[in-house]
Amino acid sequence: MSTFEIQKIGQQLHQALQSGEPLAPLTDSHPDMTLEQAYAVQLAMIQPRLDAGAKVIGKKIGVTSKVVMNMLKVDQPDFGHLLSDMLYSDGGVIEASSLIAPKAEGEIAFLLKEDLQGPGVTVADVLRATASVMPCFEIVDSRIRDWKIQIQDTVADNASAAAFVLGDSAVDPRNVDLACVGMTLEKNGEIVATGAGAAALGHPANAVAWLANTLGKWGIGLKAGEVILSGSLAAMVPVQAGDQLRISLGGIGSASVRFV
Repeated sequence: MSTFEIQKIGQQLHQALQSGEPLAPLTDSHPDMTLEQAYAVQLAMIQPRLDAGAKVIGKKIGVTSKVVMNMLKVDQPDFGHLLSDMLYSDGGVIEASSLIAPKAEGEIAFLLKEDLQGPGVTVADVLRATASVMPCFEIVDSRIRDWKIQIQDTVADNASAAAFVLGDSAVDPRNVDLACVGMTLEKNGEIVATGAGAAALGHPANAVAWLANTLGKWGIGLKAGEVILSGSLAAMVPVQAGDQLRISLGGIGSASVRFV
Protein backbone atom coordinates (compact mmCIF):
# COMPACT_ATOMS: atom_id res chain seq x y z
CA MET A 1 0.00 0.00 0.00
CA SER A 2 1.23 3.45 -0.86
CA THR A 3 1.30 6.39 1.53
CA PHE A 4 -1.49 7.93 -0.55
CA GLU A 5 -3.68 4.83 -0.07
CA ILE A 6 -3.01 4.78 3.67
CA GLN A 7 -4.01 8.44 3.99
CA LYS A 8 -7.10 7.92 1.83
CA ILE A 9 -8.36 4.98 3.92
CA GLY A 10 -7.71 6.93 7.12
CA GLN A 11 -9.80 9.81 5.77
CA GLN A 12 -12.59 7.40 4.78
CA LEU A 13 -12.68 5.93 8.30
CA HIS A 14 -12.80 9.41 9.83
CA GLN A 15 -15.66 10.33 7.51
CA ALA A 16 -17.49 7.13 8.51
CA LEU A 17 -17.10 8.09 12.16
CA GLN A 18 -18.44 11.58 11.46
CA SER A 19 -21.34 10.52 9.25
CA GLY A 20 -22.36 7.28 10.95
CA GLU A 21 -22.22 5.52 7.58
CA PRO A 22 -20.00 2.41 7.91
CA LEU A 23 -17.58 1.12 5.30
CA ALA A 24 -17.28 -2.28 3.70
CA PRO A 25 -14.48 -4.36 5.26
CA LEU A 26 -11.12 -2.84 4.35
CA THR A 27 -9.68 -6.32 3.93
CA ASP A 28 -12.12 -6.97 1.07
CA SER A 29 -10.54 -4.26 -1.06
CA HIS A 30 -7.06 -4.50 0.48
CA PRO A 31 -6.57 -8.21 1.29
CA ASP A 32 -2.80 -7.84 1.55
CA MET A 33 -2.89 -5.04 4.14
CA THR A 34 -0.28 -5.73 6.83
CA LEU A 35 -0.65 -4.93 10.52
CA GLU A 36 2.02 -2.28 10.18
CA GLN A 37 0.04 -0.63 7.38
CA ALA A 38 -3.16 -0.90 9.44
CA TYR A 39 -1.50 0.98 12.31
CA ALA A 40 -0.41 3.65 9.82
CA VAL A 41 -4.05 3.95 8.70
CA GLN A 42 -5.04 4.27 12.37
CA LEU A 43 -2.79 7.30 12.76
CA ALA A 44 -4.23 8.81 9.59
CA MET A 45 -7.76 8.21 10.90
CA ILE A 46 -7.23 10.08 14.18
CA GLN A 47 -5.18 12.95 12.71
CA PRO A 48 -8.19 15.13 11.76
CA ARG A 49 -9.39 15.00 15.38
CA LEU A 50 -5.93 15.98 16.62
CA ASP A 51 -5.90 18.81 14.10
CA ALA A 52 -9.26 19.95 15.52
CA GLY A 53 -7.82 20.16 19.05
CA ALA A 54 -8.25 16.70 20.60
CA LYS A 55 -5.29 15.31 22.54
CA VAL A 56 -3.97 11.77 22.93
CA ILE A 57 -4.51 10.95 26.63
CA GLY A 58 -3.81 7.24 26.64
CA LYS A 59 -4.12 3.90 24.89
CA LYS A 60 -6.59 1.03 24.78
CA ILE A 61 -5.66 -2.61 24.49
CA GLY A 62 -7.96 -4.96 22.64
CA VAL A 63 -8.10 -8.62 21.62
CA THR A 64 -6.86 -9.76 25.03
CA SER A 65 -8.93 -12.94 25.26
CA LYS A 66 -8.13 -16.25 23.55
CA VAL A 67 -11.67 -16.40 22.17
CA VAL A 68 -11.28 -13.12 20.28
CA MET A 69 -7.72 -13.96 19.21
CA ASN A 70 -8.99 -17.19 17.70
CA MET A 71 -11.87 -15.38 16.02
CA LEU A 72 -9.51 -12.88 14.39
CA LYS A 73 -6.82 -15.54 13.79
CA VAL A 74 -4.07 -13.72 15.66
CA ASP A 75 -1.76 -14.56 18.55
CA GLN A 76 -1.43 -11.13 20.12
CA PRO A 77 -3.58 -8.18 21.24
CA ASP A 78 -3.91 -4.87 19.42
CA PHE A 79 -4.04 -1.25 20.57
CA GLY A 80 -5.62 2.06 19.75
CA HIS A 81 -5.37 5.68 20.88
CA LEU A 82 -7.60 7.30 23.49
CA LEU A 83 -8.42 10.91 22.68
CA SER A 84 -9.60 13.63 25.03
CA ASP A 85 -12.94 13.88 23.22
CA MET A 86 -13.66 10.21 24.04
CA LEU A 87 -13.58 10.60 27.84
CA TYR A 88 -16.74 10.63 29.97
CA SER A 89 -16.91 10.86 33.75
CA ASP A 90 -18.75 8.40 35.98
CA GLY A 91 -22.50 8.57 35.32
CA GLY A 92 -21.94 10.20 31.96
CA VAL A 93 -24.54 10.35 29.22
CA ILE A 94 -23.67 9.23 25.69
CA GLU A 95 -25.80 9.89 22.62
CA ALA A 96 -26.39 6.52 20.97
CA SER A 97 -27.26 8.28 17.73
CA SER A 98 -23.64 9.45 17.46
CA LEU A 99 -22.51 5.81 17.16
CA ILE A 100 -23.11 3.07 14.58
CA ALA A 101 -23.29 -0.28 16.41
CA PRO A 102 -22.00 0.36 19.93
CA LYS A 103 -21.07 -2.28 22.48
CA ALA A 104 -19.88 -1.86 26.07
CA GLU A 105 -16.99 -3.64 27.79
CA GLY A 106 -16.10 -3.70 31.47
CA GLU A 107 -12.41 -3.10 32.08
CA ILE A 108 -9.72 -2.06 34.55
CA ALA A 109 -8.06 1.24 33.69
CA PHE A 110 -4.49 2.07 34.71
CA LEU A 111 -3.44 5.66 35.42
CA LEU A 112 0.33 5.95 35.06
CA LYS A 113 2.48 8.05 37.37
CA GLU A 114 5.77 7.17 35.65
CA ASP A 115 6.87 6.61 32.07
CA LEU A 116 7.11 3.03 30.82
CA GLN A 117 9.51 2.31 27.99
CA GLY A 118 9.97 -1.14 26.49
CA PRO A 119 11.47 -3.55 25.74
CA GLY A 120 11.82 -5.57 28.93
CA VAL A 121 8.86 -4.08 30.86
CA THR A 122 7.51 -6.56 33.43
CA VAL A 123 4.32 -6.79 35.49
CA ALA A 124 6.29 -5.49 38.48
CA ASP A 125 7.39 -2.48 36.41
CA VAL A 126 3.79 -1.77 35.43
CA LEU A 127 2.54 -1.91 39.02
CA ARG A 128 5.38 0.33 40.20
CA ALA A 129 4.62 2.89 37.46
CA THR A 130 0.85 2.94 38.10
CA ALA A 131 -0.65 5.60 40.34
CA SER A 132 -4.04 3.89 40.54
CA VAL A 133 -6.48 1.54 38.86
CA MET A 134 -10.10 2.46 38.22
CA PRO A 135 -13.29 0.76 37.06
CA CYS A 136 -13.94 1.58 33.45
CA PHE A 137 -16.42 1.16 30.63
CA GLU A 138 -15.01 1.10 27.15
CA ILE A 139 -17.58 1.77 24.45
CA VAL A 140 -16.47 0.17 21.22
CA ASP A 141 -17.99 0.83 17.83
CA SER A 142 -17.07 -0.36 14.35
CA ARG A 143 -16.87 1.90 11.38
CA ILE A 144 -16.78 -1.37 9.42
CA ARG A 145 -20.26 -2.55 8.43
CA ASP A 146 -21.85 -5.18 10.68
CA TRP A 147 -18.64 -5.73 12.67
CA LYS A 148 -17.34 -7.93 9.82
CA ILE A 149 -13.74 -7.41 10.81
CA GLN A 150 -10.38 -9.04 10.52
CA ILE A 151 -7.53 -7.85 12.74
CA GLN A 152 -6.35 -5.34 10.09
CA ASP A 153 -9.85 -3.83 9.91
CA THR A 154 -10.15 -3.15 13.63
CA VAL A 155 -6.55 -1.93 13.97
CA ALA A 156 -7.05 0.56 11.12
CA ASP A 157 -10.31 1.64 12.80
CA ASN A 158 -8.40 2.73 15.93
CA ALA A 159 -9.04 -0.68 17.51
CA SER A 160 -12.79 0.04 17.29
CA ALA A 161 -12.48 2.68 20.03
CA ALA A 162 -15.40 5.08 20.50
CA ALA A 163 -15.61 6.32 24.11
CA PHE A 164 -14.64 5.41 27.66
CA VAL A 165 -16.06 6.11 31.09
CA LEU A 166 -13.91 6.19 34.22
CA GLY A 167 -15.42 5.46 37.64
CA ASP A 168 -15.01 7.87 40.53
CA SER A 169 -12.88 5.53 42.67
CA ALA A 170 -9.17 4.81 42.34
CA VAL A 171 -7.03 2.36 44.31
CA ASP A 172 -3.35 1.47 44.51
CA PRO A 173 -2.86 -1.60 42.27
CA ARG A 174 -0.56 -3.17 44.85
CA ASN A 175 -3.42 -3.28 47.35
CA VAL A 176 -5.61 -5.60 45.26
CA ASP A 177 -5.03 -8.89 43.43
CA LEU A 178 -5.90 -7.67 39.94
CA ALA A 179 -6.00 -11.15 38.43
CA CYS A 180 -8.69 -12.21 40.92
CA VAL A 181 -10.81 -9.06 40.81
CA GLY A 182 -14.40 -10.07 40.08
CA MET A 183 -16.56 -8.04 37.73
CA THR A 184 -20.31 -7.79 37.30
CA LEU A 185 -21.87 -5.78 34.51
CA GLU A 186 -25.51 -4.74 34.81
CA LYS A 187 -27.70 -3.52 31.98
CA ASN A 188 -30.96 -1.89 33.02
CA GLY A 189 -30.67 -3.49 36.45
CA GLU A 190 -30.01 -7.02 35.20
CA ILE A 191 -26.62 -8.76 35.38
CA VAL A 192 -25.66 -9.52 31.78
CA ALA A 193 -21.94 -10.31 32.10
CA THR A 194 -19.44 -11.43 34.71
CA GLY A 195 -15.70 -11.82 34.56
CA ALA A 196 -12.40 -11.53 36.36
CA GLY A 197 -9.15 -9.66 35.94
CA ALA A 198 -7.44 -12.79 34.63
CA ALA A 199 -9.49 -12.49 31.44
CA ALA A 200 -7.04 -9.81 30.26
CA LEU A 201 -3.98 -11.89 29.27
CA GLY A 202 -4.02 -13.70 32.62
CA HIS A 203 -3.46 -10.43 34.53
CA PRO A 204 -4.37 -6.87 33.46
CA ALA A 205 -0.80 -5.69 34.07
CA ASN A 206 0.38 -8.29 31.54
CA ALA A 207 -1.64 -6.42 28.94
CA VAL A 208 -0.04 -3.08 29.88
CA ALA A 209 3.41 -4.68 29.80
CA TRP A 210 2.66 -6.12 26.36
CA LEU A 211 1.71 -2.65 25.12
CA ALA A 212 4.82 -0.99 26.56
CA ASN A 213 7.06 -3.64 25.00
CA THR A 214 5.27 -3.55 21.65
CA LEU A 215 5.52 0.24 21.42
CA GLY A 216 9.11 0.05 22.62
CA LYS A 217 10.07 -1.70 19.38
CA TRP A 218 9.23 1.57 17.61
CA GLY A 219 10.90 3.78 20.20
CA ILE A 220 7.55 4.89 21.66
CA GLY A 221 6.92 4.92 25.40
CA LEU A 222 3.89 5.17 27.65
CA LYS A 223 3.88 8.48 29.48
CA ALA A 224 3.10 9.51 33.05
CA GLY A 225 -0.47 10.77 33.21
CA GLU A 226 -1.73 8.48 30.45
CA VAL A 227 -4.73 6.21 30.95
CA ILE A 228 -4.34 2.65 29.72
CA LEU A 229 -7.41 0.44 29.25
CA SER A 230 -6.22 -3.10 29.85
CA GLY A 231 -8.86 -5.10 27.97
CA SER A 232 -12.35 -6.47 28.37
CA LEU A 233 -13.08 -8.81 31.28
CA ALA A 234 -16.15 -10.36 29.64
CA ALA A 235 -18.11 -10.45 26.40
CA MET A 236 -19.16 -7.21 24.74
CA VAL A 237 -22.69 -6.03 25.55
CA PRO A 238 -24.70 -4.32 22.76
CA VAL A 239 -26.23 -1.01 23.82
CA GLN A 240 -28.84 1.41 22.49
CA ALA A 241 -30.68 4.55 23.49
CA GLY A 242 -32.42 4.11 26.85
CA ASP A 243 -29.90 1.67 28.28
CA GLN A 244 -28.29 2.24 31.69
CA LEU A 245 -25.14 0.26 32.50
CA ARG A 246 -23.19 -0.27 35.70
CA ILE A 247 -19.96 -2.14 36.32
CA SER A 248 -18.77 -3.30 39.75
CA LEU A 249 -15.18 -4.43 40.34
CA GLY A 250 -14.44 -6.14 43.65
CA GLY A 251 -11.98 -4.12 45.71
CA ILE A 252 -11.84 -1.30 43.16
CA GLY A 253 -15.27 0.29 42.78
CA SER A 254 -17.96 0.93 40.19
CA ALA A 255 -18.79 3.03 37.18
CA SER A 256 -22.02 3.80 35.33
CA VAL A 257 -23.09 5.22 32.01
CA ARG A 258 -26.39 6.02 30.34
CA PHE A 259 -27.31 6.10 26.65
CA VAL A 260 -29.89 8.48 25.25
